[in-house]
Amino acid sequence: MFQVFTQISDFFKTSYRNNPRAFAAEIVEGIATMSASLIMSITVLNPATEWFIPLFLIGGILGTISCYLRKSTAIVLTIWFTGVNSWAFVQLFLL
Repeated sequence: MFQVFTQISDFFKTSYRNNPRAFAAEIVEGIATMSASLIMSITVLNPATEWFIPLFLIGGILGTISCYLRKSTAIVLTIWFTGVNSWAFVQLFLL
């Protein structure tokens, strides 16, 4: 069990050392996206869109930034995620 925790710790340390800015973006992205997902799940019968849409948008933007910094092909997915959540944000707050 201790070996698993060591491997997880080493993974995060290596990720941080490889690119501290991308690591920070990924941590905030993860918190925003997981929070949005939790809010969406809890309020599924009466969705709290005014809370989870902005959080998903923040997560998408930060995901795109971290993919760019790490030069990851996952940027295709994060750009799509940012785009659809931008459209949802516009519909919810600006139209």
